[in-house]
Amino acid sequence: MPSVDVVDEMFLVAPRSEIAAIFADPVTQRRIWPDLRLTVYADRGDEGLRWTVQGALVGTMEVWLEQVLDGTVLHYFLRADPPGPTGEPAPLPPKIAIRESRRRQLLARAAFFQLKQRLEMGREIGCPP
Repeated sequence: MPSVDVVDEMFLVAPRSEIAAIFADPVTQRRIWPDLRLTVYADRGDEGLRWTVQGALVGTMEVWLEQVLDGTVLHYFLRADPPGPTGEPAPLPPKIAIRESRRRQLLARAAFFQLKQRLEMGREIGCPP
């Protein structure tokens, strides 16, 4: 089990094809995760992306986009460890792992809220996109 384990989700009133295109953009990826190098290992089209992660962490990450009603549930998963001296994953002590997982979750959530605000701009609450 990786020491950094983040699972989160958010509902966006936007088509998943639009959200998928945003996450497929390397510029967006670098803006949201500047200390991680992402390599796509599964491009699932409108359903999202899966990446291997290197850099500050070593592991895997996924954005899964699920169409629900008039929008999309963005599911986010990050499972990784910091790299050890040889570049292989080196698990963190439990208290530090919890703190790092929470920090990563808050950073991603802030980026997702910015995306939500941009995509839903001008939409009245309770109205379709």
